[in-house]
Amino acid sequence: MLKLFWRQSPARIIALGFAAVILLGSVLLIMPFSVRDGVDLRYIDSLYTSTSAVCVTGLIAVDAGNTFTPIGQFILAALIQVGGLGVTAVGAGVILAMGRRVSLKGKILIREAMNLDSGNGLVHFVKSVLITTLIIELSGAALSFLVFSQDYAPLDALGISLFHSVAAFNNSGFDILGDFQNMIPYHDDILLNVVTCSLIILGGIGFLVIRECWQKKFRWSKLSMHSKVVISVSAILIVLGAVMLQLSEDISWMEAFFHSVSARTAGFSSVPLSTFTTPGLLILCLLMFIGASPGSTGGGIKTSTLFVLLLEIKSFATNKTAKAFHFRIPRELFKKAAVITLLAASVVGTGVYLMSVFEPDLRLIDILTEVTSAFGTVGLSTGITPNLTDASKLLSILIMYIGRLGPLTVASLWYFSNSGDRIGYPEGNIAVG
Repeated sequence: MLKLFWRQSPARIIALGFAAVILLGSVLLIMPFSVRDGVDLRYIDSLYTSTSAVCVTGLIAVDAGNTFTPIGQFILAALIQVGGLGVTAVGAGVILAMGRRVSLKGKILIREAMNLDSGNGLVHFVKSVLITTLIIELSGAALSFLVFSQDYAPLDALGISLFHSVAAFNNSGFDILGDFQNMIPYHDDILLNVVTCSLIILGGIGFLVIRECWQKKFRWSKLSMHSKVVISVSAILIVLGAVMLQLSEDISWMEAFFHSVSARTAGFSSVPLSTFTTPGLLILCLLMFIGASPGSTGGGIKTSTLFVLLLEIKSFATNKTAKAFHFRIPRELFKKAAVITLLAASVVGTGVYLMSVFEPDLRLIDILTEVTSAFGTVGLSTGITPNLTDASKLLSILIMYIGRLGPLTVASLWYFSNSGDRIGYPEGNIAVG
């Protein structure tokens, strides 16, 4: 059985690894030591919570603070951590910690899981990822503790701070404050808002960019094209999102900035989304669909995909070569970006249709927000998640799973042969546009 598993393609091994962790997490979360006394947790809700954690989403069918014991909350944080870093990267880290070597197959898996172009220096890269994660999360927890210690006992504040930092850096909108509070009680706390946004942004730009910025001492001229694209697009989306949200909603600039950052796959909310207008929710849906950046803890079609699409559209319209930062954009990247976007739109569109069938009494904008949030592994919701039918929860579980793996990875799971076409065909002509 194990030999058959290792004979599968890297994409299938990664997909099976995520599925195994989700199932294991669902079993652990429903155990008596994980659930508070007097709470009746159904397995579908345990499975939903585990999927949301491993897929670093943050959509919740049950309140984590009121449902789970400290042990259950620790398991939830562990699932978020494994899901954010990736099953493969965590497994490689455990192997390295035991003093063993990572096999060639393991290195290929790491390269696939982390969206790396080269297999050089993979072991060193995994080590740097784990160390970077530890430093950032501990720093975030220490700063968050300064806020939470004002409202909770020291030990409780420490636990909340650690959980919050792990959830924020891994772009998962879970909280353990209870009563579905999320960040609403701290909507005007500048320190916690800044710390949370910083953790989300760092987790969302990707480990490659963080590592390169550190190595190049944050010198813009020394950064690679990938890092420049990720940083530029992320900054533009944050600013544009904040401005558009401020114009469409009756919220402060800090709340607009926070939701602009959070909507790009984090899922924290400092204002109830049920109070948002339709234009505001549409803006959030667009940001959620775009998502974070390659090699990060977030989902969505990714910032670089959007960048390539826009440049190629401009190239077609002006009949000029697509270029940026003194580099030409390969045409193959446009094909890949177009396929990813089309598959993503198909997943969201199909999900919205099916959930509309399952939930005929819900508003379309609420369903669109829910489905886009699931696909983008975000966690933002207008509050409909706990009341969804089991069919809708299973649908959401599938969409979160696809969103975490990536639609292109899921599509490649059906690829069995390495051989190309054996017969050549003449090119045909189709009128389009």
